[in-house]
Amino acid sequence: MTDEEHLMTLNRTGGRFDLNRIAAAFPQTADTMLLDTYLTDRPEASIRVFRIYRDVPPHYHTQCDEVLHVLSGEGTFWIDDPAEEAPFVPGHLLVFPRRAVHAVPRILCDPVIFLAIDTPRRAPDDVVFVNPAEGTPSGFIKSI
Repeated sequence: MTDEEHLMTLNRTGGRFDLNRIAAAFPQTADTMLLDTYLTDRPEASIRVFRIYRDVPPHYHTQCDEVLHVLSGEGTFWIDDPAEEAPFVPGHLLVFPRRAVHAVPRILCDPVIFLAIDTPRRAPDDVVFVNPAEGTPSGFIKSI
């Protein structure tokens, strides 16, 4: 069994994950704002790694709290108040409670990659844009 096949067998049950290797596997471009891959996916929680490809407009999630650990890249984010825009760098932890409006208005250094822990599970279509003209669930994120 190859490393990739072994990793896939662990996706639903847990295991050891090489986050650097997973992050390196993301393509350079994407048709959606984000690409992600689920490491675990259970009703009570999901763990994902995702890459942001362009600035993310104000949005929120109705079904989960989202905790993000910055693995690489730099940018800015805000939560609930655009006037409170702040930088993030590798090693920072960002916490977005369910229904809290948040955005990533600026990517300063690529690639921006996060480890996400969502409680309960984050469904791929659980995104509501404050301005619906700025995005849709299908244009927001796609799994690799």
